[in-house]
Amino acid sequence: MKILKPVEAFDKAAKIYQDKFMDVSSFGETFNLFCDHITADNAEILDIACGPGNITKYVLDRKPDYNILGIDLSSKMLELAQINNPTARFELMDCRVMSEMTQKFDGIICGFCLPYLTKEEAIKLIADSSALLKPEGMLYLSTMEDDYSKSGLITSSLGDQVYLYYHQEDYLAKAFRENNFEVIHINRFYSTDKDGAPVTDLVLIGKQNEL
Repeated sequence: MKILKPVEAFDKAAKIYQDKFMDVSSFGETFNLFCDHITADNAEILDIACGPGNITKYVLDRKPDYNILGIDLSSKMLELAQINNPTARFELMDCRVMSEMTQKFDGIICGFCLPYLTKEEAIKLIADSSALLKPEGMLYLSTMEDDYSKSGLITSSLGDQVYLYYHQEDYLAKAFRENNFEVIHINRFYSTDKDGAPVTDLVLIGKQNEL
């Protein structure tokens, strides 16, 4: 059994992932809340690890005036994202170097990235997001929640192994506060995996405090 880097796994299974996860309406209330706190017209939004553009599509269906830039490491995912969202822009980029970006955003969404980032990388992503946001900008973050020590290799639906990281509310919320965010919403969604084991998805939404 081969151990793949996340980008290899997503390039290999981009279409399968799209078919399975394109509908993100189960998280709709949290995306709506994120959008409700953005007051700018033609808001500039960054979608981190955008995949096939599933979150971008949900948001644009409700806020077609938004200017969304999606970034991802998988070129195959970006091809699908552009098809699914003709009016959005997409770029091949590693979120771990997004601090090099110069554009400022009214909101940043990171929906499905943290399970592939270490604790240190996740905390850095929050700090980098803070630096890229305009005053009172919004950050949406979701991840699979469990004790970080339970992180490890999982087997994908195609039989490959990928390292998956679980994250915890305590250090994520602390990173929000330390990077000038007020945490305005925390939510959890409960489901089961393919083997029937419980899964918890954690969502945090933060707003930049005025400097």
